[in-house]
Amino acid sequence: MADFLLELRCEEIPARMQKGARADLEKLFRQQLDEAGIKPGAITVWSTPRRLALIAEGLPEQTEAVSEEAKGPPEGAPDQAVEGFCRKNGVTRDQLEVRDVKGRPTYFAVRNIPGRAVKDVLAEAIPAIIRAFPWPKSMRWGAASLRSESLRWVRPLSGIVAILGEELVECEVDGVPSGYATLGHRFHCPGPITIGGADDYAGKLRACHVIVDHAEREAIVREGAAKAAADAGLTLVEDEGLVVENAGLTEWPVPLLGRFDEAFLEVPPEVIQLTARTNQKYFVCEKDGKLANAFICTANIEASDGGAAIVDGNRKVLAARLSDARFFWDVDRKVKLSEQVKKLERITFHEKLGTVADKVERVAKLARWLVEEGIVTPSGVPAKAGTSGEGAGPNEVPAFAGTQAELADMAEQAARLCKADLVTEMVGEFPELQGLMGGYYARAEGLPDAVADAIRDHYKPVGQGDDVPTAPVTVAVSLADKLDTLVGFFQIDEKPTGSKDPFALRRAALGILRLILENGLRASMFDLIAHAAHHGKSSDAGRDIANFLIERLKVQQRDANIRHDMIDAVVAVETGGDNVRMVNRTSALQRFLDTEDGANLLAGYKRAANILKKEDWHGIEAEIPQTGEEDPLAEVDDPDLKPVIAAKMAERHAKELSYTPDPAEKALIDALDEAQPRAAAAIEAEDFEAAMAALAALRAPIDRFFDEVTVNVPDKDKRASRLDLLDRFRAAVHQVADFSKIEG
Repeated sequence: MADFLLELRCEEIPARMQKGARADLEKLFRQQLDEAGIKPGAITVWSTPRRLALIAEGLPEQTEAVSEEAKGPPEGAPDQAVEGFCRKNGVTRDQLEVRDVKGRPTYFAVRNIPGRAVKDVLAEAIPAIIRAFPWPKSMRWGAASLRSESLRWVRPLSGIVAILGEELVECEVDGVPSGYATLGHRFHCPGPITIGGADDYAGKLRACHVIVDHAEREAIVREGAAKAAADAGLTLVEDEGLVVENAGLTEWPVPLLGRFDEAFLEVPPEVIQLTARTNQKYFVCEKDGKLANAFICTANIEASDGGAAIVDGNRKVLAARLSDARFFWDVDRKVKLSEQVKKLERITFHEKLGTVADKVERVAKLARWLVEEGIVTPSGVPAKAGTSGEGAGPNEVPAFAGTQAELADMAEQAARLCKADLVTEMVGEFPELQGLMGGYYARAEGLPDAVADAIRDHYKPVGQGDDVPTAPVTVAVSLADKLDTLVGFFQIDEKPTGSKDPFALRRAALGILRLILENGLRASMFDLIAHAAHHGKSSDAGRDIANFLIERLKVQQRDANIRHDMIDAVVAVETGGDNVRMVNRTSALQRFLDTEDGANLLAGYKRAANILKKEDWHGIEAEIPQTGEEDPLAEVDDPDLKPVIAAKMAERHAKELSYTPDPAEKALIDALDEAQPRAAAAIEAEDFEAAMAALAALRAPIDRFFDEVTVNVPDKDKRASRLDLLDRFRAAVHQVADFSKIEG
């Protein structure tokens, strides 16, 4: 057994590509070994800006010998068939064996393949790995680059180290031969280094100022930056993405702290942090919770002056960047947002949906409607709150210091200004700051805090981990914006398909649901869709949008461990489109079915449903209108139908008077008489726990019914009564949820 070292050296590998490259190198290497029947021990993959390295432990010296056999044509088959079989399997006719197969002599080709030296296998595998490497972006170079078959690599490949044990694995790729030599740090140790094998590779490179383990470099950056900040009495603003990027840019990382002019702190802190991070890969620091005039850069050398010159050079570059940011900040504040809004007419939102100005107009009207309809209220607490206890009930949200009319005015104002910062200099330079800068500019020109906050946060929630707005003005604008986007694109038939979602409609739908559920907004989804519909566009998309939102709800609730079939069971009976009520009801249903009573009731329901399905039974109730009136005939307009229904009702009543139920039947009838009105009242009051408790009372009677009563009896009237009773039981359960949708 021997350990194998492979190093592929080139010019700078982009930091963002290194993680994927490590995974691809291991995957391709394992594929090559699998094809040769070699099972390695542990495999370690490292990366630096100038190399990918792999160490595979415990490789054998040779592959195992293999015996392969293939069944051919029967003896006496045409010569052409036999010769073709021989060619296919690489044998001659005299090498064929004849064996008996079910009494018929048949040819077999047997090949004994001897083991190969693993060193030879690796010599073939290395070029194959290099040529198959799936870099996101690659290049050709030199004179050979004129040929399409020349090597493509992320940067010009300059060296290959391939050592098995202590032996060189000889190979060559595009004129680059394998060898024992690599290079150390570009400045500290620029000359060649001779590597003896996998065991001394990392140590020799470390001695030459190259830390080959990317995880170790990340730890140095992370801990070194935190220490540099602490030594200056500051707190590092943590940024793990920046840690990984700096580690990917350096082979010998040295975090250094520098200062910039305090005057730049008048620029919003997010701008400073984004400028430092995006353009320069610097960390920023805080003091007492506020941004400090300090940055931390990561050098790639140990400077003789302790890094003073490096810090000074980086300070000058950052100062130039911050000067640009301050210029944008000053210029933008000279123009009011109401003036910036006029420029939105020049920006197309979508060719079929008009300009951004058109979208703003729609969002403003919809935001006002959300307030005027009482869906969003000044108190932040919905008028009709759920009472489901552990369910997704309303949150206490910040109160709005004003009337409903004032809230509507502010929601409309914020909506009209929410996209204005898209045409500012700052957002033109840093698109990531849209919304945020609008909030700053609104506050700078003296607009109310509620309006500024709504402009700042109206894109939220953006992702699954993003905060959900709770301030009433913000909620109205954010919900209106997302509804307009979702409904608009569905109306022009730009729906997500498979993995493609170019307009992020799945994200918009999840944002809508989170705003509704986490703020307890009581509204019919059908009303929201109808009011967000664009005039002049197709109105056939409403049902598709509702179904799309239900599917997104299933995805969202899956993270809360709510099963999709539970949602289906509730959606079947919850036709109003109130998502808060729906989720409360679903949560209560799942908790109930997790109990013994719930599981047994479900089993009883399925048994009853199966009997009714087998008998195709719908009962007399199916022929009598369910009007909700004490007299079912009160709302029947057809004079010819009234006597028919009256006769059926009289027939049923007579049968009920003449039929004496068995004790088990009577117990179920009594239980239904009590449970049905209790469940109905609890559902009306949105006390879904009480509704489930009412259903739980049916568990014992239905179990007893099936133990003691035979449904399919010869007596037609008795059989009909018992089927009617099961139908009534099914209807009682359906008051809460359609149990037929529940799996298991």
